[in-house]
Amino acid sequence: MKISTKGRYGLTIMIELAKKHGEGPISLKSIAQTNNLSEHYLEQLIAPLRNAGLVKSIRGAYGGYVLGDVPANITAGDIIRVLEGPISPVEGIEDEEPAKKHLWMRIRDAVKDVLDNTTVEDLANYKDDGDSDGYMFYI
Repeated sequence: MKISTKGRYGLTIMIELAKKHGEGPISLKSIAQTNNLSEHYLEQLIAPLRNAGLVKSIRGAYGGYVLGDVPANITAGDIIRVLEGPISPVEGIEDEEPAKKHLWMRIRDAVKDVLDNTTVEDLANYKDDGDSDGYMFYI
């Protein structure tokens, strides 16, 4: 499964909003500038997030966006599903032979478990402990 820029940038938006949760609305322009991203592209991503209730828009001179719920109640899985669609490592899983079907389902379930148990609060509060040289997996 590959997460596109839609999912990655959508997570970025939500993490930035979680970091500023309770401080009032944040503009997409400031998120774009902070993360060196295209504001125009972020504008395309915010609509489905708003329609799903993950963010709320605030109008006016000091308007912008806020999270639709507390950061602890919004998961990475919520965001990825809205922007990327269903979580599945392969297409047509039902047509696979039983052994491969079981493997794909286990992979799907493991990815879902990680995404559904990681909140934007977790991501916003993440601190790199410098031990990122751990394991490298090549698939």
